[in-house]
Amino acid sequence: MVQNGEMKGTDPKTVLYETFARVGKAALGNPARIELLNLLAQGERGVEELAGASGLKLSNTSAQLKVLAGAGLVTSRRAGTSVRYRVADPRVTGLVELAKRLAIDRAPRARDAARDWMGDMDALEPVTREELARRLDEGGVLVLDVRPGAEFAAGHIEGAVNVPLSDLPERLGDLPRDTQIVAYCRGQFCAMSPEAARILRQEGYRARVLDGGLPEWRDEGLPVAVG
Repeated sequence: MVQNGEMKGTDPKTVLYETFARVGKAALGNPARIELLNLLAQGERGVEELAGASGLKLSNTSAQLKVLAGAGLVTSRRAGTSVRYRVADPRVTGLVELAKRLAIDRAPRARDAARDWMGDMDALEPVTREELARRLDEGGVLVLDVRPGAEFAAGHIEGAVNVPLSDLPERLGDLPRDTQIVAYCRGQFCAMSPEAARILRQEGYRARVLDGGLPEWRDEGLPVAVG
């Protein structure tokens, strides 16, 4: 039976496919929810923090989190007088990232938008996660996390230095000029690390970007530090 454009039934097959659709719609059916999941992939957040980071109204943020929680994609815990949200399972982040990559591969409009937003990534010589892990073991590279401090504290590449993008122009003097710098941020489609690398290059630093960000690094089981 179909009601209001959705299947409604009690037989196992119908229930199964209804649930598949519900989870998919909750994760991918709204751009605000995709952005919230992207932010939660960086670490646990409160509603006010998520609203501030995403630019959404507080009421809209709460409503979207309710949808995500109802589909089992995020969980929450009470911390004093506030509620903290987190991704319920690492596979939730994997699902969203897969959808992003599929859109880039199959939708020319998405490719054009990514290029317009992030610029020419090839010119920034992306470093693979495998290569960066090896170079961290060998030494001679500085990993620069340009996310806000709260995200860095929630989890970051082990050995990374945090200089939020907004602070970078004033803190250039803190960075070594004789060491290659690899910048990273929230993930494959985060514009902060490309912008940071361009600022550094303009000032004469040897800067590249990481292919991906903290979620991809963590998902491959590479070392992550907290605090």
